[in-house]
Amino acid sequence: MKRYEKNPIITSDMVKPSNPGYEVKGVFNPGAAVLGDEVILLLRVAETCVQKEGFVAVPVIRIEKGRVNAEVLEFSLSDPEVSLQDTRGISYKGTDYLSTLSHIRLARSVDGYNFEIEGEPFLFPDAPEEVFGVEDPRVTFLEGFYYINYTVVSPDGWATALARTRDFKAVEKMGIIFCPENKDVSIFPGKVNNRYHALHRPDNSIFGKPSIWYAESEDLLHWGGHRCLVRPKGDRWEDEKIGGGPPCVETPEGWLQIYHGKAEDGGYSLFGLLLDLNDPCRILKRSKEPILRPEADYEKKGFYGNCVFSNGLVEKDDGTLLIYYGASDCMTCVAETSVDEVLKML
Repeated sequence: MKRYEKNPIITSDMVKPSNPGYEVKGVFNPGAAVLGDEVILLLRVAETCVQKEGFVAVPVIRIEKGRVNAEVLEFSLSDPEVSLQDTRGISYKGTDYLSTLSHIRLARSVDGYNFEIEGEPFLFPDAPEEVFGVEDPRVTFLEGFYYINYTVVSPDGWATALARTRDFKAVEKMGIIFCPENKDVSIFPGKVNNRYHALHRPDNSIFGKPSIWYAESEDLLHWGGHRCLVRPKGDRWEDEKIGGGPPCVETPEGWLQIYHGKAEDGGYSLFGLLLDLNDPCRILKRSKEPILRPEADYEKKGFYGNCVFSNGLVEKDDGTLLIYYGASDCMTCVAETSVDEVLKML
């Protein structure tokens, strides 16, 4: 696994805010796809508000009579009803507000390294289940469509929704496919035994630790056959939780999944998992140590330091595997490898 020498490839100052009162705090955790001769990234763009002295401002989405308004909500720091929770938000009169609001923006490249970022959002919060933002997209090409699953966040928690597009111009939202609280969904890029398959990560806050689960479907909308597939090892690299990453890569040896794990010190690293081609619930190999862990300065310092997190990858014609990842929850990077090299690390 080799980091691109010009990392990071996309930073906040390269992205135009979606609202005059907003500023881009981070651009990270992109999904990835190939369309013709272009590599397309679906970037998570996290925005906060321009702050004034003596006040705290948060971005909010209001939906009234079918219209979506992105606004700035401002509070005086001298107001006793204002409670600063941490970097993630505030509470006012018992209502919680997040300090950032995420949407999904497109970036295009002909070489996979140098990207032009579009000026307007591609997917923006516009439904009650999305009012706290849309995050962390993953893209799977199936039967002529690019299916985009992404995390939706609201006062009801987080869930996973699905959208699809043929050309990354028009997009159709299809609604929630995994209900709260569930994220890190990775849809396989092909049917197995005439059914669709996915990895997902329900949150279990009472017993056990968040783990990678398996599900199957006949239509990509209704999922069943759920079972827990992979649990955290409990070592220093996978102490707290694990979750699926980009869609699996089909190889002669099996379905290759690049997943993430959270360490005992709170850091995030990437790992490899190999599943049987004909029975995706059968685990063939699993990396014992990270295939990519936070080591570069830009991976150690940021909004959430000591973090590498991947949602997207593409395989080039020469066999190079480009793994796109978020670093420190604030910028986008890429690492170069190949399927054979990753398999050697398992």
